[in-house]
Amino acid sequence: MRQKVVLLTRAGCSLCEAAAARLTALADELGFTWTATDVDAAAATGDAALRAEYGDRLPVVLLDGREHSYWEVDEPRLRADLTG
Repeated sequence: MRQKVVLLTRAGCSLCEAAAARLTALADELGFTWTATDVDAAAATGDAALRAEYGDRLPVVLLDGREHSYWEVDEPRLRADLTG
C-alpha cells in the first residue's frame, strides 16, 4: 500500500516553502507523491480542526494521517519510513 504524505502549511510561511521544496526533491528521488493542505484555507471552508491542532507548529508533515515531523522535514526518518 502506498503511503500518504501531506504537508500542512500556510501562505507566506518561509519554513513551509522550504519543506515543500525538500518534499518535492525527495519525492522525485524516492518515487512518492505528496499533497499540501493550507490550514488557514481549510479553516475558512469550515474545517478549523487542522489549524487548531497544528497552526502554531507549521509546517507539519503527516505520514498516513499521523504527525511525522514539524518545522522541518525529518529527512532521515522520512526516508526510513518510506523505504523500510
